[in-house]
Amino acid sequence: MERKYKQRGYQDSGGGRERSERPPAKKPETYGPKTPNMPGKREVVRCASCAGILPAGIDFTAKCPRCNAELHSCKQCSFFDVSNHFECTQPVSARIPKKDARNQCNFYSPRTTIERETSSSRPLDARQAFENLFRK
Repeated sequence: MERKYKQRGYQDSGGGRERSERPPAKKPETYGPKTPNMPGKREVVRCASCAGILPAGIDFTAKCPRCNAELHSCKQCSFFDVSNHFECTQPVSARIPKKDARNQCNFYSPRTTIERETSSSRPLDARQAFENLFRK
């Protein structure tokens, strides 16, 4: 029985042209999903008032070098939470009324965040960033 196309099927008994036997191509062995190329991470401390990055090793009894806000305050603390009692996750005995003013809380710990390093060069101003979009 002659077939219209010269494709081998399950009914063919090996008649006709023979395929050359070549070894299968070796694939690299991979276990699990491919690792993505993720940017680096860094741990930073930002000012709660101006969101400026504070330099490493800054004295938290001082003020922010950018906006002059107090750093040893409730707003800057990692335990600050407006939904908790006295707006603190630690068991404080008295409420501190001004959350952005300097205080002497013993539970104070500066709030640190882990951010991704997306680019190493930041434009100095908005106009420079806009011009960089259309630069050739």
